[in-house]
Amino acid sequence: MSEVNPRAVQPSSPSLAGHREWFALAVLMLPVLLVSVDNTVLSFALPEISRHFATSGTMLLWIVDSYPLVLAGLLVAMGSFGDRFGRRRLLIIGAAGFALFSVAAAFAPTAGFLLASRVGLGVFGAMLMPSTLSLIRNIFIDRNQRRIAIAVWAAGFSAGAALGPLLGGLLLEHFWWGSVFLLAVPVLVLMLVLTPVVVPESKDGNPGRVDYVSIILSIGTMLPVVYAIKNLAKGGPLLVSVTAAFIGVAAGTVFVMRQLQRRDPMLDVRLFTVRAFSGAVLVNLLAIFSLVGFLFFVSQHLQLVLGHTPLDAGLVLLPGLLMTIIAGLAVVPLARRLPPHVVVSVSLLFSAVAYSMIALLGEGGSAGFLMIAFVILGVGVGASETVSNDLILSTVPAAKAGAASAVSETAYEVGSVLGTAVLGSILLASYQRNLVLPAGLSGTQADSSTETLGGAVEVATQLGPTSASLLRDSAFHAFDSGVTVTAGIAALLMVGASALAAWSLRSTTAAPIDH
Repeated sequence: MSEVNPRAVQPSSPSLAGHREWFALAVLMLPVLLVSVDNTVLSFALPEISRHFATSGTMLLWIVDSYPLVLAGLLVAMGSFGDRFGRRRLLIIGAAGFALFSVAAAFAPTAGFLLASRVGLGVFGAMLMPSTLSLIRNIFIDRNQRRIAIAVWAAGFSAGAALGPLLGGLLLEHFWWGSVFLLAVPVLVLMLVLTPVVVPESKDGNPGRVDYVSIILSIGTMLPVVYAIKNLAKGGPLLVSVTAAFIGVAAGTVFVMRQLQRRDPMLDVRLFTVRAFSGAVLVNLLAIFSLVGFLFFVSQHLQLVLGHTPLDAGLVLLPGLLMTIIAGLAVVPLARRLPPHVVVSVSLLFSAVAYSMIALLGEGGSAGFLMIAFVILGVGVGASETVSNDLILSTVPAAKAGAASAVSETAYEVGSVLGTAVLGSILLASYQRNLVLPAGLSGTQADSSTETLGGAVEVATQLGPTSASLLRDSAFHAFDSGVTVTAGIAALLMVGASALAAWSLRSTTAAPIDH
């Protein structure tokens, strides 16, 4: 991907952006908010979706994962289409398609139809994202202004995550589960009105050819690897997991070789030879991994185990999500005084502390305890995301900003996929292993109870008082045992991410960014 034309929005001076540029940034935040909301809003509807469709735990995970998986697989490809056909044009097409599939998901008659709608949302969501960071890199030439703009960009994801559960909970209080998908429609209407007015068309005057083979290879890398993780976690045949992982690795290898051989690669993989760039991308991925993984299990614990309404559950998490935004903005002046490897590594330790609190507790915890843990997690995610995104852009030449931004956005979505695929699958496997079913259940009731916590809660409503109490107590204990294991693994991953940041980002204090 090529550099976005820095004259697309003229700054008020050669180095400082003016009011027009900041307003353009505000409009570019709309797709960021939209994609982020759709990543988290579904978590709070999962219990009701699980009960409504009586779906399996694996299907539930695929409904969650399909959107960010397809989104991540197509981001780089859609960036290439934007270079060729126009970034604003792709943005408008993506908004229209996203609206259509949002309505389809809201009124899905079956779990399979909902899954297909989520895939469609992923396709058109990928059209919304690629130009945002690359535009920021070129519009905001001044380092301090760019840091603030990137902090706003990163905070947009956190703001969407905050609005998703809160607005989703409010809707679920009064409407059916499908109403959470209609949240996107007002944002899309506003975006379709403002984008042609304030965002000028931008395209590469000499674009590379659209590489359909690389598009297929990029998707062929991710899908098998995620499937392998899911299959392994749920105790499926080892040969199937090994085969799927091998296919994914092989496709990824061919993809990398193809990019190295092409004069106009879809993704410039040579960027990863810059240690700080690779380290920042991995930090980016792991921070979102920790955030999405936490939301996946805590939303179910608050609603199904503690009995909170969706709105109350969203309010419990609101302070932590707001702290993610605050930390992302507050770290900007701190990053001017301290080396990035110090800021990022310490930030990630906050995330490790939050998960350790839950792991050491030995159970899911009270609402107040989870609120505190999530506030601590929010500090770590918000601060590390702002600095790592700044490094992703600043450690590469300006001409590589488009490719760098596509990698950064892909890391976000891969982190979202792995957060639910890895932590969600481990949680499901632990739940199934520890669940003890009371006597007298039918085969259908036993299968439903084993598949998900939501299924067990629904089956309990069909039983007598004694059997219902036994099933609920066993299901809650099995679920919280899985949360303990999952949180412990996540805490170790965050410690590892902190060590990675301390090593890989150490040489970035004088990044070549103000050329």
